[in-house]
Amino acid sequence: MTEPLALETSGLTRVYGKGHTEVVAMRDASMRVRRGEIVALLGPSGAGKSTFLLCVGLINPPTRGSVTIGGRLVQDGPRSLGDLRRFRRENIGFVFQKSNLIPFLSAVENVQVVGELVGKPPSAARRRAMELLGELGVGPRALNMPTQLSGGEQQRVTVARALANQPSLILADEPTAALDSVRGRQVMQLFRDVAHEHGTAVIVVTHDHRALDVFDTVYEMEDGALRLATGAAGGPAPALASGR
Repeated sequence: MTEPLALETSGLTRVYGKGHTEVVAMRDASMRVRRGEIVALLGPSGAGKSTFLLCVGLINPPTRGSVTIGGRLVQDGPRSLGDLRRFRRENIGFVFQKSNLIPFLSAVENVQVVGELVGKPPSAARRRAMELLGELGVGPRALNMPTQLSGGEQQRVTVARALANQPSLILADEPTAALDSVRGRQVMQLFRDVAHEHGTAVIVVTHDHRALDVFDTVYEMEDGALRLATGAAGGPAPALASGR
């Protein structure tokens, strides 16, 4: 039996306004992502990348189209899975440009709280948090507050937090925009390792073309339209290029 895709979107379209004020922010966006695959999403500002992530992340419903995560249809146009918030909390991890760590919690507590939100006992959630921080190279900083961490360390804690609920999908929106090129590449490589070693699908919105060799597949978005990139390092996986 074929394992279900981590993510499949079909015909995602998002329209704002009506009549002469209508704006099509995204049109017929289709994407297929396997478990353990890392995908780059490129495009200029205003191309629709964030709109796509918000729809895939079950935060902003599409006007039409569908989102299937782990073989389960969770979004079908404006109609959604009943307990959407719980599904999102248990199956999707988010990483943004800013770490958005809770300032009055230590690094380990920032990760631990996610485990507790999905029902883990505090001791198990803390153990998982310490394991992740250690795996991501910030274990010695576990008790430090966010202000005591460098930008790169904060992003590593954020990645650990995104992994705390063992998601099938991580969505990252410009996660390296505030980092220099060296630290930015390190974070991109970290996402690749997370995808390949944890079997988590990772989609990264980025403007940084210097790290495209890190990705398994590259998509481009322009004027709300999504397409597989051509000539990108590594190129699109054949299985993803079919059926589009």
